[in-house]
Amino acid sequence: MLSDPLFLLAAAASLGVLGVLAVGIGGFARGGEWNRKHGNRMMRWRIYAQLAAVVLIMVFLYFRQSGA
Repeated sequence: MLSDPLFLLAAAASLGVLGVLAVGIGGFARGGEWNRKHGNRMMRWRIYAQLAAVVLIMVFLYFRQSGA
């Protein structure tokens, strides 16, 4: 499974979601001007990254079940 490029792509996308989430939460906790300017943008990026990760995971599972 670790040699499957689709699995690695889905794992990388999941780590990307974690990174965007960490930056967003860090900015929210720090507050101030940065949070007012970029807080909503970071959460939108998180949603887009989550969508991509879920789609990649579903595609991986589909191909894994079909044996392709």
